[in-house]
Amino acid sequence: MKRFLCSAIAGGALLILGSIQNASGQIDIDVTVKGPGRVPPIWLSMSGITGEAAEVLQFDLFVQGFAFTNAENAQYLISGSANGNLQARAVDAVNKSQLVSKIYSGASLRRQAHAFADDFVEALGRKGIAKTKIAYKAAKGQNSEIFVADFDGFNQQAVTADNTIVAAPAWAPGKFGLCFLSYKLGNPAIFYQDLASGTRTKVAYYGGSSISPAVSFDGRRVAMILSKGGSPDVYVSDLDGSNLKRLTSTKQAESSPCWTPDGQWICFATEINGRRALAKVPANGGSVQIVPTPGFLNPSEPEYSPDGKWLAFTSQMRTFRICVVPTSGGPVTELIEGEDPSWAPNSRTLVFTRRQAGGRRGLSLLDVPTKQVKDVTRISGNSSQPSWAK
Repeated sequence: MKRFLCSAIAGGALLILGSIQNASGQIDIDVTVKGPGRVPPIWLSMSGITGEAAEVLQFDLFVQGFAFTNAENAQYLISGSANGNLQARAVDAVNKSQLVSKIYSGASLRRQAHAFADDFVEALGRKGIAKTKIAYKAAKGQNSEIFVADFDGFNQQAVTADNTIVAAPAWAPGKFGLCFLSYKLGNPAIFYQDLASGTRTKVAYYGGSSISPAVSFDGRRVAMILSKGGSPDVYVSDLDGSNLKRLTSTKQAESSPCWTPDGQWICFATEINGRRALAKVPANGGSVQIVPTPGFLNPSEPEYSPDGKWLAFTSQMRTFRICVVPTSGGPVTELIEGEDPSWAPNSRTLVFTRRQAGGRRGLSLLDVPTKQVKDVTRISGNSSQPSWAK
């Protein structure tokens, strides 16, 4: 995928809003993808806060639908100083009200800036994401490993050192742990790993394929694709692998299961009448139902937004495209070229994979309403399959 996605949306255009050189010398490019249904960003101004703290705030807020301008044209005014500790204030210039005024200390300046970004966003009635983490697969030659990092790519840490193919990380909501698949035992097996202790539990290993783990929003159950019954079908179990139950028996190649926030349904990719399609099945068993995505072929990799309103997925036509559709299906909104979408806890920001020069894959962040995009340049190498901690 080209860095600036010149063909990201048919008939669209790109607006370069600016660039910031960070302390490591990397250039972070801010890109707004104009397209159908785009909502304008909310304008901010910032004064007094400079250096690393300013860079962090610009990153955190840009990917949540804000953009920066001068004080005369801004709806919200952010001011303060960053001399070891961050002193920050946010004012609503329209309503003449103070939203946040606080001194942050006891952590790194980067962490302080993340905390202020969350306080500001939450003062506006939204859920903050600045202190959240993502997991992803990083290619290591012919093999791969799982890593976790802050959502902006800082503080990367290796989760696995299996020296084989490891893939498909999936956060367990409410727990500091991940499910993933690994070929460490020969055939692919699904594991759950507690990130604090490093303890690893085998969830599924039956020979054949054990792939595509997805943890329910309550952190208690895992949906997955197993071929133990003869064809790749959707199964569910408890997080420790017990109480295994088969949900589909279609003789098609099912893939990419995901949970509705209420835990009642599992959506997955399947094949209907020779065409790829999205379908859902009750998590406790029942009839399979189609999730319509009219006009967008070969949908896969679905994921429900935490608020239960949207289903993001990848459509593969001439290229891979990130799209969203209402939870029950219907009119599709095409967002950007890319794949592997995963929702942030705020139900408006997506992390996804996009292909770059030389065939390398990298991670990017997209604010769905404004279509503002930023590459996670701090994560180098060949990275894909991101999962955002809920």
